[in-house]
Amino acid sequence: MNNHTLVAGLGQCSLDYLTFVDTFPVENKKCEVSPWVIDGGGPVATALVTLSRLGVKTRFVGVTGDDDAGVKIKNGLAAEGVDISHMPSPISGFSQTACIIINKKTASRTILWSRASRNDCNIAKSFLNGASILHLDGLMEVASISSAQMAKSLGVPVMLDAGSVRSKTHELLPLCDYVVCSEEFSKKYTSSHEETLRRLTGLGVAFACVTLGSDGSLTMMTDGRVFYHPAYDIEAVDTTGAGDVFHGGCIYGILNNWLHEEIIRFATAIAAMKCLKTGGRAGIPRTEEEVKQFMNRQGVAGHDKMVQKWP
Repeated sequence: MNNHTLVAGLGQCSLDYLTFVDTFPVENKKCEVSPWVIDGGGPVATALVTLSRLGVKTRFVGVTGDDDAGVKIKNGLAAEGVDISHMPSPISGFSQTACIIINKKTASRTILWSRASRNDCNIAKSFLNGASILHLDGLMEVASISSAQMAKSLGVPVMLDAGSVRSKTHELLPLCDYVVCSEEFSKKYTSSHEETLRRLTGLGVAFACVTLGSDGSLTMMTDGRVFYHPAYDIEAVDTTGAGDVFHGGCIYGILNNWLHEEIIRFATAIAAMKCLKTGGRAGIPRTEEEVKQFMNRQGVAGHDKMVQKWP
């Protein structure tokens, strides 16, 4: 990877309001919470913040409204060094926002969110100028497919954060070179995680992974074996954004031409580091060396393993 490497991203950007509870609120009752934490969010937006902190040039397109949340979303990205000059003018309406309730005991979170008033936009070809990878989350389906087709025509590989199976997922997947999907996606896409990995690689996906939250991840190797990596055993504070940061870590490894196992070990570590602080971005480290030091301290990499080889 050189100093001119650029990752372009199209997807969700959100303003998150986070707070902690001892137990989930009972319906029709009041529940006092700790002070609210406000942080930027969104799968692609947070993945790009991760890359930007690691020294990678990034460019983002997403939709914001003409509300205060939209201003904060864009200012937050710009402050992280993410290029937002290709974003369309704010729409008349609301930006995407989320209320995130975090369990103090488990660090798990429940997310109540609303989409932006409009969830699609036109993509100029100049958006991909100089890009090494295009990163998508697929929510803006028409724009995602259009930009992926454009990327293909320019020889730019495409990474998909597949969080949900959507109406046009079957059109988007064949345009993708790298797919990291959630456990929820995998369960809806096929009958098993192994079948999901096999189907994705059958579509020509060069790097296919299923994330399993606190249970780790499964990744298809180039020789057909499945690589399992556990999650790190940490005192997690908040898991919000862990998957988004994991994607950023995967892209960083891909840009460095690391082996699949190295990519997953790094992505797992940087996602774990994020979970040590509140919000989707506060815990993201700023150097590769910080991540490697964390990995050396934890020593979990020795617990990963190949779990299966298909005939």
